[in-house]
Parts: sequence; C-alpha cells; structure tokens
Amino acid sequence: MRVALICKDKPGSLVTRTENRDAHLRYLKESGVVEQAGPFLNEVGEMVGSLLVLDVENVAAAREWAANDPYAKAGLFTDVFVSEWKKVI
Repeated sequence: MRVALICKDKPGSLVTRTENRDAHLRYLKESGVVEQAGPFLNEVGEMVGSLLVLDVENVAAAREWAANDPYAKAGLFTDVFVSEWKKVI
C-alpha cells in the first residue's frame, strides 16, 4: 500500500534540517520503501517541510518508518500527517 507523509518543519529549524540531512537521505535510500520524496520550499527557496510517498504493508508501518526518520528523531517536525494514498497517474 502507498502512504503519503506530509511533514511540517518547526519554525526557524533550517539548521536542524541541514545538520541531519545526510542521515535522512541515507535512511530514505537504505529503507527501500520510499517511492518519492522531496522538500517543501518557502517563498525564498528554503526547505520548510517534506512530502514522502512510501510503499509499505500498512499505515502502522508508515508511522513506524516516520518515527525512525533522523529528521523526526532530531525534533525537526511540528506536525506529520500520515494517510493512505492511491496513485492514479
């Protein structure tokens, strides 16, 4: 099943994101469940959140994956929305 994660960064947390970016990207690649991923940008092009699409067994697996993301462990996010997602195109 595909699950979408929409993650919003805490205000003023660009340094936290930057310091943990390499570990986050490694986690994405090594976990083997990420189909698509990328940052949301603000009006000046700074990263302020993330959108990820995972291919996992169930929503609980997606929540577990999200909790183990180095960004989450670093306290980057103010909110993480998790929802089953259906690919149409």
